[in-house]
Amino acid sequence: MPEKDRTTGAVDSEVLERIGTRLSGSQRFERVQYRPAYAPSSVIADYDMGYFPAGVERAYLRVSWFETDDFTVHYSEQYENGTQWECRWDRHPNDHNERAHYHPPPDAETPGEDVEYAEDWRDILSQILLELDERIESFWE
Repeated sequence: MPEKDRTTGAVDSEVLERIGTRLSGSQRFERVQYRPAYAPSSVIADYDMGYFPAGVERAYLRVSWFETDDFTVHYSEQYENGTQWECRWDRHPNDHNERAHYHPPPDAETPGEDVEYAEDWRDILSQILLELDERIESFWE
């Protein structure tokens, strides 16, 4: 049953800073922006396009984290032909799923699938990056 009587709370700047530092240390990403003006509650990590085949114009990860340990991690690939492939990992109160859920590719449809996530942000981020590594590796198989 969806939780409608809570909010995600304030942005957890400390966790976002740690996430930004961790993503900056990865060779996957060409650029990491911490709370840019166009997404002040997020860290945006643009993938190094050398990991992708021709036709993929941009790939990025957008992470938002809140003091309630709610989060949204959105991954998007944008193609030269104008299409997108995206998915999203979420833990937040909503009207469409349980608090913890996943919006599957190719269009991160709503409603998503109810899932369980680890409690610690490091474990969650590691699992998501592993899943995305598998996605990227599949381009080259």
